[in-house]
Amino acid sequence: MKLPDELDAQLRHEAARRGMTISELTREAVESHLAGRHGRRRRLLAAGAGRSGQSDVSERIEEILAAEVER
Repeated sequence: MKLPDELDAQLRHEAARRGMTISELTREAVESHLAGRHGRRRRLLAAGAGRSGQSDVSERIEEILAAEVER
C-alpha cells in the first residue's frame, strides 16, 4: 500500500517519537480504529507516553508544563 508523502512522513515521525517501528504503530492504529467501529473499548494511545528517554521528568514537571503552556 502506498501512502501519500505527507501521511508517510507523519507516520515515520510518530513512530520515531514513540520508539516504535512503523509496523507496530500501523498495527496499533488499525486495531484502535477497528475496535472503535465495533463498539469495543479502545486502547489508550497515551499508554507509551512516559517513554521520553529522560530520567528527570518528574523533577522538572513544572518547568516542562510551563514551557508547553507558552507554546
